[in-house]
Amino acid sequence: MNNELLEALNILEREKDISKETLLEAIENSLITACKNHFGKSENVKVNIDPETCEFHVYQEKTVVEEVTDNALEISLANAKMIDSVYELGDIVNIEVKSKEFGRIATQNAKNVILQKIREEERKVLFNQYYSKEKDVVTGIVQRNVGRNISINLGKADAILSENEQVKGEVYRPTERIKVYILEVKSTSKGPKILVSRTHPELVKRLFESEVTEVKDGIVEIKSISREAGSRTKIAVWSNDPDVDPVGACVGLNGARVNAIVNELRGEKIDIINWNENPAMLIENALSPAKVISVIADADEKTAKVVVPDYQLSLAIGKEGQNARLAARLTGFKIDIKSETQARESGDFMDYENEYEDYDEEYEDDYYDDSEYSQEGYDNE
Repeated sequence: MNNELLEALNILEREKDISKETLLEAIENSLITACKNHFGKSENVKVNIDPETCEFHVYQEKTVVEEVTDNALEISLANAKMIDSVYELGDIVNIEVKSKEFGRIATQNAKNVILQKIREEERKVLFNQYYSKEKDVVTGIVQRNVGRNISINLGKADAILSENEQVKGEVYRPTERIKVYILEVKSTSKGPKILVSRTHPELVKRLFESEVTEVKDGIVEIKSISREAGSRTKIAVWSNDPDVDPVGACVGLNGARVNAIVNELRGEKIDIINWNENPAMLIENALSPAKVISVIADADEKTAKVVVPDYQLSLAIGKEGQNARLAARLTGFKIDIKSETQARESGDFMDYENEYEDYDEEYEDDYYDDSEYSQEGYDNE
């Protein structure tokens, strides 16, 4: 029996990652519970378990008295002397309890205590396992639709990809493998509740860390990132080694590295630019692939005035203002853009957030095609 118990504990420890000490503690508590159900009391019950062999003994500590009033707590002097003649009134006698004597109800309750402890430990182990992966990227398998949410299997637990964290236009098919960013892990009575995202900017950052060795090793840093999920992302990179080109490292040979990330993001375009401590230079880089004539940046007000060639205005603004919007998020500056002609005619700079739609119509014929500039975006510095 002890060998079977030892083997069972070893299997549980190995397969469910629950320590043997925790399981032995659960067995001890179950035996105490069984005693309480069998005798009505358990405060004087002691359990000794050998962790090496799993041999256990259950004892009731009884006080030697002249006349017994409580069989669970007391033993008569005559009966005590039958065990050992040295016992006197007031002494404590350890009476071994045979677990085989427990009734069916007591045994069932003891079993439930052990099972409950195992379930609690399983939930705790799962929570700790996935909590350590919070703010990281994992690969999951699409399970099924739960209303408008998607259930994603992460191996030992299921995660929820809510409607708000899904990329518009993406279709998730059952059994499909996708990478997701773990937003939050909560502990609940039914196990860990894991919330994941496909839209978070950190998803792109983590993908670069896994794909680009220089980023993972800290040689190249991703200083800033802005993203419109499913459409376009801009990242600003910096190299801590003067001999390493940060943009080239992220792009890879023939675009291999960035293309692997683009494929994972299902065609989302990625612009990689050089980070610069000079706000004007950073803003100029951020507006790529558009060319810039001049940038006047106010670091205190976090505003910038940008002048671009007339034929580059729609490219700088981007379709529906996307390029300028992403550049503003990337740099942290409010960016006002106007063409060279406008700059000569007026000193007032337009607010791109309010005026871009008008410029969309005015420069409709000049809009760049995303596919035309996708690789230029990767290579642009």
